[in-house]
Amino acid sequence: MVNRFQLNFKRNVGAVSESIRKCQPKSLEVWQDYYYLHVRSKDHIDELGRKLYTKITEVVSSEVEEITEEDCINYMHNLVTNRTFDGYLTEVKTIYGQLQEILGEKIVAAPDDWDRLYNVDFYIEINGNYVGLQVKPVSDVAHILQMYKEKSIQQSTHQKFKEKYGGSVYYIFSKKDGQKKVTHNTEVIAEIQQEIMRLKKESK
Repeated sequence: MVNRFQLNFKRNVGAVSESIRKCQPKSLEVWQDYYYLHVRSKDHIDELGRKLYTKITEVVSSEVEEITEEDCINYMHNLVTNRTFDGYLTEVKTIYGQLQEILGEKIVAAPDDWDRLYNVDFYIEINGNYVGLQVKPVSDVAHILQMYKEKSIQQSTHQKFKEKYGGSVYYIFSKKDGQKKVTHNTEVIAEIQQEIMRLKKESK
């Protein structure tokens, strides 16, 4: 129904996929705050919900007697924030799942404070030492360049991580290839493998 009336089209709800990659949210609440502040306002989505209600009740009123305006408003908010966030998490999990299979090592979600202290999202434990990982969904070349710039800014926190936990931190850029999510900077896989081998040798 939303597709039929084009209420979830980019001109109405904004570039949600691109925006969530720019936001890089750690929680649904962070994404919602970002969306309503930088993409579309809550009032705007409320209005789309009202339009949906009007369209439904005018076009197919006999089939939807129990639908309320509030139902439609809540549906629109869920569509543009919750579902986009779920898709974003799926992309991140897909990438580190692929990496886990390639590397043959368990990848674990990092404690919450590691993001703030070290800019690390996941880690691999090698005999008491840790290799840090950050999965960054990117949408285009400009966004990739932006992430590389961000990487250089975060070098000091990554150095602190290495000094404390022994391993380096690596960026993994996730990008859509058709309907699949793939690692864009595939060269990083060999770098991670070398780091794992180094830590295994040093711990012997």
